[in-house]
Amino acid sequence: MDETTLRDLAARAARAVGGHRRLVAAGLLAVAVAAGLHAVRPPAVPTVSVWAAARDLAGGEPLTARDVRSVALPLAAVPAGALRAQARVIGRLVAAPMRRGEPLTDVRLLEPALLGALSSGDPAGADLVAVPVRVADGATTALVRPGDVVDLLAVADPAGGGATTATALATGLRVLAVPAHDDSSGDSAGLVVVASTRAQATTLAQASSTTRLGIAIEHP
Repeated sequence: MDETTLRDLAARAARAVGGHRRLVAAGLLAVAVAAGLHAVRPPAVPTVSVWAAARDLAGGEPLTARDVRSVALPLAAVPAGALRAQARVIGRLVAAPMRRGEPLTDVRLLEPALLGALSSGDPAGADLVAVPVRVADGATTALVRPGDVVDLLAVADPAGGGATTATALATGLRVLAVPAHDDSSGDSAGLVVVASTRAQATTLAQASSTTRLGIAIEHP
């Protein structure tokens, strides 16, 4: 083997070794960059899966599968009483209107047992729905208990003064629930959920947008 051939082999070996070293160096650089990115990446925030409204919901109707969805919320953002995704919510009644994306809490939902009991065995009871009603004087709702029979009234204050008048809108309604009043909201109104026919529910909804509603408890 002559000198020219030896020099050629030596040059090829040097180029091979040099290329290998460049490959190794590039690999080490990539590992270092990945390690640096991992070091500055913030840790994952712990989350909890809870039920939330999948769309805007009206009060008084049983929940269906299309009404709810599971969402993952950071622990700090989970409201008190939020219902975890493992909780049974299908078929329970919404006590008040809810916006899409709002988490479901224990005070937002009612059990349908009482409404079902009222409906069973009575053909007319099949038309019953649960209706949330805002009563102008929230203090009066503290006197009402589930199972009570009440009348709902339209309360009017005469513009020229004089005595306040009350007109019966629906009578003989069974109370399903009285959700707790939130004093921190500054709202003096109270909420009561009653079982009514669909026709009565329409009357109450129309009246609530134009007048104050009052409540009277019937004697058992």
